[in-house]
Amino acid sequence: MDNDNTQGTQNTDNSGKGKKDADKRKQSLYLPDDMLQSLQEEAARLDRSLSWVVQRCIKMGLASVKALPSMTDE
Repeated sequence: MDNDNTQGTQNTDNSGKGKKDADKRKQSLYLPDDMLQSLQEEAARLDRSLSWVVQRCIKMGLASVKALPSMTDE
């Protein structure tokens, strides 16, 4: 399990040459402590990596975020 990171960052390694998703990129995310704790608990419960949980959250919630009006919408 990859949730040993307690600083609020998640990095992916781009060394997986030949893998289907070889275009992975490193990205640091800074999250409030309680949000990071919740994500880590879900990762442990699901026996999945923190990265996997964050990716699923994004996939599941992106439609809702896209439905929000932009700052320039009137």
